[in-house]
Amino acid sequence: MNTKILLAASLIAVFTVGMYAENAVAFAQYMGNVGSEGQTGSYTLEEALEIQARRIAAAEANPSSGSGTPYLDASGVVGAAVIAGAVFGGIAGAFFIRGRSGKYAAMGRG
Repeated sequence: MNTKILLAASLIAVFTVGMYAENAVAFAQYMGNVGSEGQTGSYTLEEALEIQARRIAAAEANPSSGSGTPYLDASGVVGAAVIAGAVFGGIAGAFFIRGRSGKYAAMGRG
């Protein structure tokens, strides 16, 4: 009985979050140029295409720069995964070592 209630509550929570997440979309790409008073100006399609063309030209002129995502840096994707793996692996190793000895360890196994 409790499992059915827990499953139903979990499904309701997931669908509720999914329903409200649709309203949290950020439309910040083509809002215009911001003036000194905070107002937005005109940002035409031609200006957007010119900026994108300059970005592509800059990336082609300097291929060694990459995407800008620091994968191997400690603040990047792989670095954060390695650090998290080391921390949680260390904790798991400590529990494993502690679990092999003590009051509740099986007799004759160490």
